[in-house]
Amino acid sequence: MFANNSLKLMINKGLSKVGAFFLYLISLIPLPLLYLLADFIFFILYHVIKYRRKVVQENLRNSFPEKSIEELHQIEKTFFSFFADLLVETIKMLSASATFLKQRYSVTNEELVAKYEQEGRSYLIAVGHYGNWEWNTIVTPLMITAKPLIIYKPLNNEVFDNVFKKAREKSGTEMIKMKLALREIVKRKKQLTATVFASDQTPAHLESDVYLTFLNQPTRMFMGIEKIAKSTNYPVVFCDMRRVKRGFYSCDFKSVCENPAETADLEITKKHAELLENRIKAEPAFWLWSHRRWKHKPTFKHE
Repeated sequence: MFANNSLKLMINKGLSKVGAFFLYLISLIPLPLLYLLADFIFFILYHVIKYRRKVVQENLRNSFPEKSIEELHQIEKTFFSFFADLLVETIKMLSASATFLKQRYSVTNEELVAKYEQEGRSYLIAVGHYGNWEWNTIVTPLMITAKPLIIYKPLNNEVFDNVFKKAREKSGTEMIKMKLALREIVKRKKQLTATVFASDQTPAHLESDVYLTFLNQPTRMFMGIEKIAKSTNYPVVFCDMRRVKRGFYSCDFKSVCENPAETADLEITKKHAELLENRIKAEPAFWLWSHRRWKHKPTFKHE
């Protein structure tokens, strides 16, 4: 039995390495041609296999009860078209240089984080699964002076996790496993750091039992940013990401909290959730609607 399991692991690892190498070869294709591939992927996902369309439709209906069926259908279709673009853009980052990606990102209000850096204050950045958050991990070190730390959940597949971790760290970002976040941040307290959290991820049951109303429904909230902000008193900034056009994005830094130690409970969480919600409501199609964000339901009154 042990020998059989070891053999299966070896085979799976070998297949994963072949798959990762194949993705790297695809990443070498010029981006305009990759977008032709994205058009084909959209057709397959949306019209043929209908990938998670029921999940997307349910999420949209519950989030926007005021919108007509026609409006929701258009958002759904635009989302899947964008999702196909996001897939090829994520593959492209395996070989794309940081300079290439930076040409496709613009930043506004960078003075906000520059002020903290001039004061010698480390800070936290909240982002959502909106626009191309993957490219942002590579571009971030080119935007700021502080050392970027990206908090992430490792992929189950070790080979692909290592491949994408290497791609994300190519410009100086350091990926930190979520379960080690506070320990690693405290360890670097004498270093100027900018720690990035995906603020809209779904926490496991033991990670949080806090629910807030988000997009018209009770939503279990990730509390890591608020907990770390309060324990370190690091300012919190929200990266208001926007898709400018195909393959181009912008990030507008917005203040969430200057002195977290002085805030009330849930104040920080409510603020960055509100900023993300405003962005989603403004341009709904570019959030990750295929994610089962509301699989957990509260059994008690939520805020």
